[in-house]
Parts: sequence; structure tokens; C-alpha cells
Amino acid sequence: MQVKEKQGQHQLSDREVVERVLTGEKELYEILMRRYNQKLYRVIRGYLKDACEVEDAMQNTYLKAYEKLYQFHGEAQFSTWLVRIGINEALGWLRQNQKAAFLHSIQEDQPDQQLLELPDTKSMNPEINTIHKEMQLLLEQAIDNLPTKYRVVYMLREVEEMSTAEVTACLAISESNLKVRLHRAKTLLKENLYQLSASRDVFTFGSKHCDKLVNQVMARLQQV
Repeated sequence: MQVKEKQGQHQLSDREVVERVLTGEKELYEILMRRYNQKLYRVIRGYLKDACEVEDAMQNTYLKAYEKLYQFHGEAQFSTWLVRIGINEALGWLRQNQKAAFLHSIQEDQPDQQLLELPDTKSMNPEINTIHKEMQLLLEQAIDNLPTKYRVVYMLREVEEMSTAEVTACLAISESNLKVRLHRAKTLLKENLYQLSASRDVFTFGSKHCDKLVNQVMARLQQV
């Protein structure tokens, strides 16, 4: 059964949803997944580039978070707690694939997540829409070319718009370290590409992918 947030459910806090899931309303776990699919995707996408690997890592993250749900006591935001599990899952994936050099560059400073925004394309004519897509692709490629420790910070802080406190908590780095890395990331991006970062269209986790991931995880949970 698919459970999108119905009237009244969107008013439930993350903590309330967690408590109800723990008392047996397993189907409500879908609410948390739909709330944080985009954020988790962008975090893991900061480490992994292969689409299949990203989705597998997301699925494993949700399953592990469900298994450890009783450990969530509300000291931090649920999103921060979930992101840390996602980061560990991404790093584990890198280890499994023996990407030692790549992993070394990431472990020093674990990443956060945040993306950008571009104008709404619904009212654009086909020519403008094509230009918009091309600019979005260029921006995504420019971000992909950043070293991992800078890319993750940029994704979390600038694209996903997580707060400084959230990012430092997720990555276990100091505020000053975060500022240095963010400044370096912006410097590495060419100024003309960075001007495009007024949009949240890049690296989107669309509804089709969202539904697929939610259905896969919920199907697995029905077997638990």
C-alpha cells in the first residue's frame, strides 16, 4: 500500500512518525522516506556517481535506518541522523569497490549536501527550455569535477541549503573547516557556472525514482 502524506499527516513531526512506526504503524515509514529522498539522494550523489550505486546505497540506508530506528532519540534532527547513516553507507560502498585513493580523499572530511536552483521551466518556450537544460548539464558536470571533499560540502550547503550546523554535524568537521572548503569549491567552479547556482533543478530525484525506491524499501519492510 502506498502511503503519501495525507491530510493531517504532513503535520506530524519526524519524531511522532518515528514513534508511531516503532509502535507498529510500519507503513508510516514511507512518510519519512518521501520527506528526505531528495536530501539523501544529493548527499550520496556527492560520493557516488553511478545512478544504480546511488539508488542501492539509498535503499540500504533506509533499511539500516529502519533497523536502528529505536536508537533515534531526537537529540539531532532526523534528517541529520539519516544523512550520517547515508554517508557511512556511501563510504562503505567505496571501500567495497576498492576505491582506496578516492576514499582517502573523502575520509578526511566527510561531506554534506546542498544543491542549487534555476528558474521554473514550465512557462519557458522550447528554445529557452533547451538552453536551460544545457546550462543545468554544464553545472552538474562542473560540480562533478570538484574533488569529493569540496563537492560534498558544496552540495550540502549551497544546493541542498542545509545550515552550517547541520553540515558540520553530518561531516564531523569544524565550522572554519567547512567555510574553507566551501570557499575553495566556489573558487574551483568558474564564475559563469557558479552564477547558475540559483536553482534546485540539478541532481533531482524525480517522482518516478522516488516512487520506485519507496516501493522497494516498503516491500522489503513487509518481510521484516
